Amino acid sequence: MTAGMSQTRKRCSPLGKRGRLLGTIAGTAALSVGLMGTAPFAAAADVQSKQWYLELMHAEEMWQTTTGESIKVAVIDTGVNPSTPSLKGQVLRGLDATDAAGDETDDYDGHGTTMAELIAGTGQGGGLRGLAPGAKIIPMRVADTQFQNKNSVNAYDTADSIRAAADGDAQIISMSFGSEFKMDREIEAVKYAQSKGKLFFAAVGNEAEKGNKPIYPAAYPEVVGVGATDRQGKASETSQHGDFVDIAAPGDGLPFWCDENFERYCQGNGGTSAATAITSAAAALIWSAHPEWTANQVLNVLFDTAGRGDMEKGTLSNYIGHGIIRPAVNILKGKGTPGDPDISPLTNEKTSGSPAASESASPQPGENDKAKDAALAGTSTEKNDGSQLNLILGGVAVVLVLGGGAFALVRRRRSA
Repeated sequence: MTAGMSQTRKRCSPLGKRGRLLGTIAGTAALSVGLMGTAPFAAAADVQSKQWYLELMHAEEMWQTTTGESIKVAVIDTGVNPSTPSLKGQVLRGLDATDAAGDETDDYDGHGTTMAELIAGTGQGGGLRGLAPGAKIIPMRVADTQFQNKNSVNAYDTADSIRAAADGDAQIISMSFGSEFKMDREIEAVKYAQSKGKLFFAAVGNEAEKGNKPIYPAAYPEVVGVGATDRQGKASETSQHGDFVDIAAPGDGLPFWCDENFERYCQGNGGTSAATAITSAAAALIWSAHPEWTANQVLNVLFDTAGRGDMEKGTLSNYIGHGIIRPAVNILKGKGTPGDPDISPLTNEKTSGSPAASESASPQPGENDKAKDAALAGTSTEKNDGSQLNLILGGVAVVLVLGGGAFALVRRRRSA
């Protein structure tokens, strides 16, 4: 990396994992293990029991219809280890954009592998179970602050990874990484990915109590900014909030690989990183069930079926955006309006390229107040007044508190 090009990058997992985020090097160090207050798991069997959202989302029932087969997800992160029991056979060839030693399968932190398992893990060997175990992962390795401080790296690794994912076979891009700083080359790469019909999810970050600044790429208009929720369906204490939040997903209290040695999982206490991976997996399930749809239509259904409590349709929350993901409402109930295939639900503008999932290219990638918004993890039916009657995703009913967080549909995105 050339002089003056260094950026502070953080991940966006529990308490702000991986990414080109804000914060100091010390802050990044605290996040590099995963989350604050972590503790190792003694047995792998404990890991799946900690994935509390799978039962809530009726994952087993959805898998009877689709597991995300035929969908490929580009994971832009610390790399992905394809040798964990849960990822054997799930990882395709990708790209190492760091220009440092190693390749995209050399995960220098464990974060990227965790994200990949949350998306497409098979659960073999007691490892993490992905929400879309039939999907495949295309790893794109980029550098976080700690890595770039120890290595000479490509200053444009995230932009290059996004562009490579746009040129490659992935229909979905998942990036649990972010930075406070915009970059022209990254902006162009994001627009290019949209023009190629990709669906791009990025974490909004875990610094809500430490500045709460917009994070990129999540805050770019063409990227879906993902916030995190806790087990009760409330926005995570650490999840950043603002007009850049488009949707939310479970993120708190989830297991993750403790480090690059892949010897044990640890438990975390919040993370938009995990929320982004889980949202990407939810999109993979919907797209696999409707391969003729475009990225715009998949996203429109994600928005349309999101759990929003008493929040009116057409309004957005600063904490959960359109609401909390509920893929089962579409997969099991057939609900959700796909809308115009060529109009982005993010910008309400026509997109230049919107290939359906079945039209993918080659398998090789190319070059605020404390009253936070809460919502149901998912409702199958609602009264006319908007109150919840039943949960399609489980049995946790939560009250939605807007607190001035709702506003018009078109906004910007945050980062992770």
